[in-house]
Amino acid sequence: MTATQHTSTIRWEQGADDVVVLTLDDPSSSANTVNDAYVASMAETVDRLEREKESIRGVVLTSAKKTFFAGGDLRSLIQATPDTRQQVLAHVTLVKSQLRRLETLGLPVAAAINGTALGGGLEIALACHHRVVLDDPTVKLGFPEVTLGLLPGAGGIVRTVRLLGLTTALLELLLQGQRVRPDKALKLGLVHETAGDRDELIAKARAWVLANEAAQQPYDVQGYRVPGGTPSSPSLASTLPAFPANLTKQLKGAPYPAPYAILSAAVESLQVDVDTAFVVEGRYFVDLVVGQISTNMIQALWFDLNRVNGGASRPAVAATFSATKVGVLGAGMMGAGIAHAFAKVGVDVVLKDVSTEAAEKGRAHVAGSVGKQVSRGRLTQHEADAFLARITPTGDAADLAGCDVIVEAVFEDQALKRQVLSEAEAHALPDALLASNTSTLPITGLAEGVRRREDVVGMHFFSPVDKMPLVELIVGERTSDAALARAYDVVRQIGKTPIVVRDSRGFFTSRVFGTLVLEGAALLAEGLAPSSVERAALQAGFPAGPLTLLDEVTLTLPLKVSVEAAKAGSTEDHPGLAVLRALVERGRTGKAAGQGFFDWTPEKRVWPGLSELFPTTDAVPFADAQERLLFAMAVETARCVEERVLSSVEDANVGSILGIGFPPLYGGVLQYVDQYVGGVAGFVARADELADIYGERFRPPALLLERAVPAGSLRAAVSA
Repeated sequence: MTATQHTSTIRWEQGADDVVVLTLDDPSSSANTVNDAYVASMAETVDRLEREKESIRGVVLTSAKKTFFAGGDLRSLIQATPDTRQQVLAHVTLVKSQLRRLETLGLPVAAAINGTALGGGLEIALACHHRVVLDDPTVKLGFPEVTLGLLPGAGGIVRTVRLLGLTTALLELLLQGQRVRPDKALKLGLVHETAGDRDELIAKARAWVLANEAAQQPYDVQGYRVPGGTPSSPSLASTLPAFPANLTKQLKGAPYPAPYAILSAAVESLQVDVDTAFVVEGRYFVDLVVGQISTNMIQALWFDLNRVNGGASRPAVAATFSATKVGVLGAGMMGAGIAHAFAKVGVDVVLKDVSTEAAEKGRAHVAGSVGKQVSRGRLTQHEADAFLARITPTGDAADLAGCDVIVEAVFEDQALKRQVLSEAEAHALPDALLASNTSTLPITGLAEGVRRREDVVGMHFFSPVDKMPLVELIVGERTSDAALARAYDVVRQIGKTPIVVRDSRGFFTSRVFGTLVLEGAALLAEGLAPSSVERAALQAGFPAGPLTLLDEVTLTLPLKVSVEAAKAGSTEDHPGLAVLRALVERGRTGKAAGQGFFDWTPEKRVWPGLSELFPTTDAVPFADAQERLLFAMAVETARCVEERVLSSVEDANVGSILGIGFPPLYGGVLQYVDQYVGGVAGFVARADELADIYGERFRPPALLLERAVPAGSLRAAVSA
């Protein structure tokens, strides 16, 4: 016989053995979060535990949701401002005090972690004395807050550094926001046991509670020693000075405050008692929450990303499509990567090239990647064999029979792409989706090579396909809503994020990426040292410098794009193109050739001849260089919106971060405009200054001028 009581988000069930099972279950949501209802429910629950603890042997905390607990309520956090600092601090202090009361009840408390526990979910589990997790590879534990510009604010830092040690906590969990599987969590000491199913999970947690009449956290026991020592320990004190320098190196000088706040909170928290440590952690947390960078990152990497993945730009076509057999045309690095992406999710792939031998090379590339996964224990040999068996290499187009999706990934040549699409159309299913992985060629023109032009869509993957999460879907003049919806569904099927853009030369990502790298070349021509050009980008938050990126994509590609644009009637000639021509004339075409802006062998170093071609001066201030790279992309994106190449703020922001490396700290390329000092009006004024000094390419388009007066936002303008 059990007695059951209900609160709004926590169910109380006390068994005959007097173990109370608390089940987290928010009835208003598919996931549990630290919202007002949770806080009220936890307050009521802890109050009752304290009142009735004489009749309770212990507590098991679990969840009724698919995930254990999803963490903080981002809808609330994104609204925080410097003016609401005290309210935010009071809220997080209350949440922490509830968990502290739970772990100091004098009763054994075990967490039965039935699903993924990230951020606040893991913090709740860490406030329990014993942790059992479901042994399922889909379950993840960790603190991803840093990827949203935040830090774990409900005791996550304080508890992990005390339980695991400073170095392990920082490097394995906190600084990079790693998500670990149950086996890794067990090895780290983050959890104590694993269980095969939910019944065993609860049973193990209950058994531990019954075997431990009283329990304390290790760090509450007199004489407890933190693994690896505290900052005052000689062994740790000697290594601590290296942490900030290594962090700066890891971030490449980019101005992300969260990692530094995490490091500071972790180190400082070990120099005081645990309750004071919670106060230290809370202050650092609030500093980040009320700052602009966390607002930007939460907006882009949570709300905008979820809207994109949730189908915001998908046509209202009811039927959901799943590919069963995909034909990939071209077995080079890109084609092999695309084949890998489909085979990974169980889809049969026909990998076609000019010959079976050429196609076999593409399959061999996939085999190499799969072999690495086997060696790392991520796949069994049986799973790897089944994976590769799904890829059939061929040189015969007749083998495309039965394919419901075709993706061509041959060279950027319109005639060749038309030819292979036409050939595939003749053999694939009569209604097969015909997709082109082109980065620049207009889809409408490519569609002229097939009969069913309404079924042709651009499906632009990014390299390397296995690591890049974005796919840019391009809508041609004849592309049907049904075809676009199928393409959208296919991209989601392989676990990637689709953005939708209208057909034009360069589309969105290639067009805007081109402004970044060419601006870097222009800065070099104006006298900025190559190392300074690269540092300007890195310290602005870009993952790589523009000269490095140019070498990697080859210097000839932007030149070819400019030639094709000129044929189409463009009269623009970016000053950066002259720099590329100068290097190409000297045989320096990029990394593939071993020489471009850099000599790549035996190791990467700036080509000494650059200083002769482009002497260094002090004509361009470093701060101007940084803003020129950011503004070049932002102004061009505004033009894309004005020309209706883009019709979604979310697609612009997510696409710029996931596809072309726009710094996440600004929340994406359009959010950069909105959050600039002075808003759109401030951005317009600065763009005009840059245009007056450095060229008309920075002149803001009419769309920005319209939103500057009266004050408005690009998000509101595009949404309207």
